[in-house]
Amino acid sequence: MIKHVDPEDLYNNPAFTQGVIAPAGPTLYVGGQLGSDRTGKLLDGLEEQTKQAMRNVLSVLAAAGTGPEHVVKLNIYLIDGADVQAGYAASQSVWGDHRTAITVISTAGHARPGALVEIDAIALIPEAGQ
Repeated sequence: MIKHVDPEDLYNNPAFTQGVIAPAGPTLYVGGQLGSDRTGKLLDGLEEQTKQAMRNVLSVLAAAGTGPEHVVKLNIYLIDGADVQAGYAASQSVWGDHRTAITVISTAGHARPGALVEIDAIALIPEAGQ
């Protein structure tokens, strides 16, 4: 069972947690997902790329037998100058209300030209019945 760590002396945000304690067990490391569809085509604009990158993360989670409720860490890499609030709103529209530890990082660029966002994750793979 995942335990959220939100010390009283830190800001308590309803969207994310300050820390996560995860039990030992099978762990999935989701590689960086871009805002590209199944054909490899990048979608247009930050919001659409962010939504697609998040859908890609969810797809990898599902393929491994887990879901967003078992994610212990998300990293969101936005290209310099990107509207962080727009990117956050787009990611939340797909991710939903699943609190986890999140880091948002501004980057000069990504390995693929035209990519505006990249998202990776670490998740537990639950035992049957969890």
